[in-house]
Amino acid sequence: MFTATLIARPGALEPALVDNLRRAWGGGAAHWLARGEAAEFSLPTLPDNRAELAAELRKSGVDLVVQPDRDRRKKMLIADMDSTMIEQECIDELAELAGVGAQVREITARAMNGELGFEGALLERVGLLKGRDAGIIDRVLAERITIAPGARELLATMKAHGAHTVLVSGGFTAFTSQLAARLGFNEHRANRLIIENGRLTGDVARPILGRDAKVAALAEITARLGIAEEEVIAVGDGANDLGMLARAGIGVALHAKPAVAAQSEVRIDHGDLTALLYLQGYARDDFA
Repeated sequence: MFTATLIARPGALEPALVDNLRRAWGGGAAHWLARGEAAEFSLPTLPDNRAELAAELRKSGVDLVVQPDRDRRKKMLIADMDSTMIEQECIDELAELAGVGAQVREITARAMNGELGFEGALLERVGLLKGRDAGIIDRVLAERITIAPGARELLATMKAHGAHTVLVSGGFTAFTSQLAARLGFNEHRANRLIIENGRLTGDVARPILGRDAKVAALAEITARLGIAEEEVIAVGDGANDLGMLARAGIGVALHAKPAVAAQSEVRIDHGDLTALLYLQGYARDDFA
């Protein structure tokens, strides 16, 4: 058996759309997870035209995901930080305060879209911060970082149901440590900016955490916890997230870069992070 889930911005999901699709696919009764926002129904078989229909629905502001209905509620969340759990790219915000914002943003955009190698792009951007006062890290955290919509509900609800939560980032521990504590992640992994005499050196500690390290984190942590990788839900938006998205039981490309979205079977373009709860069968009334 399978489950089809439709998700839109609050108030944008029409009952007629849900019922028409359910009837066309021979699905079971619609179950509303959040009226006007998220609904699901069961399917006896996997529809052949699901990808084409999902592409059409995206044009009208609706995300459609069809998945096996077995073991939908996951025991672990592994999440990217920048432009996923928060609404910014931390290195871009550091660069703005350091006066090199335009140069760094251009490199970031190309790297996250897969046009540049992650490690080289990271070192090039960090190099532009050389000599800046390390106090800009605290300024960015205090003045420029906002939590992504749905992040708190996602963490609180999954943790309330016993899930282990991991924040993994190609960014920096100076940010993941603060964001992990603020949101309640069980653990975090990222790169460490090297600071000497209160100033950024323009380098990061080795080894550099990128795409392969995110996959390794998923494999290592599931092994340590004694859970299967199929019991993991992963979320990210950039090219260095593709490995862990493919490896997890459900890998969600959330408001992803075009090249990443094109390679992802499960993508959320319109909903926020609560979409990950709807995909697991949680109704809004279940949110912690």
